[in-house]
Amino acid sequence: MGVLLITPEKCTNCEACELACSFAHEEEFNPSRSRVHVLAWEQDTHSSPVVCLQCEDAACMVACPAKAITQDPATGARVISFTSCIQCRMCMQVCPFGCTTYDTIGKKLLKCDLCGGDPQCAKVCPSGAITDVDRTAANTTRRVQAAERLRVMLRQGGMQ
Repeated sequence: MGVLLITPEKCTNCEACELACSFAHEEEFNPSRSRVHVLAWEQDTHSSPVVCLQCEDAACMVACPAKAITQDPATGARVISFTSCIQCRMCMQVCPFGCTTYDTIGKKLLKCDLCGGDPQCAKVCPSGAITDVDRTAANTTRRVQAAERLRVMLRQGGMQ
């Protein structure tokens, strides 16, 4: 089962991921209807895609009174059943990362469903800021990236 690995330092704020996501799910290029959102900090020119982390112990699943959020057995993604959802927005309230949003046009809650196992955002990301990887590989990759950042910091004298 895959998971999306986000590498913020690679993000160029092109927003291709938002457009691909909204088109894949809603058949229109509208970033407000996307399940991935690029957050940009203009003052320091950094940006990062933000997408559901598919938490093991997902607070959104636990908080949903209608039990409308379940785990897809094929992909491992936590998905919303639009027919069961009562739109109480408790999932929005409890997500510590703000990854569940409300689509005011479609009148429904949105969260990443990994595109049924073929995440379009990862396919179109030109810089590799979003990649689709095996869950175990994601953990290993994160550790390697953190170690590399620490190594660079130590070489630059950043740790004292």
